[in-house]
Amino acid sequence: MRIRISVLFLSVALSAVSASAQSSQTLTGIVTDAMCGAHHMMQGKTPAQCTRECVKEGSDFALVSGDKVYTLKGDNSQFDKFAGRNVIIKGEVDGKAVTVDSIAASKP
Repeated sequence: MRIRISVLFLSVALSAVSASAQSSQTLTGIVTDAMCGAHHMMQGKTPAQCTRECVKEGSDFALVSGDKVYTLKGDNSQFDKFAGRNVIIKGEVDGKAVTVDSIAASKP
């Protein structure tokens, strides 16, 4: 009986830790790709063009917010519309990834 209660307590505690690891937040930044981050490497291309090319080659869309780079999870067609632009994103942050609930243009 004690073992069952201990196991139950441990599983509830681990669930609480997992739930606190993800938090709904509002982030501002620039939509880019995970490979280039804030420093686009394609010569002669705008940040938006570089982002789209890198995503075509397999990189993920990302958000540069301050000194952090978050991988964006969600609708890539929505992220593509904002490539190279300043945005406001609302979503669940889990480490270095954001599951996006909404994305909208922001002022630079």
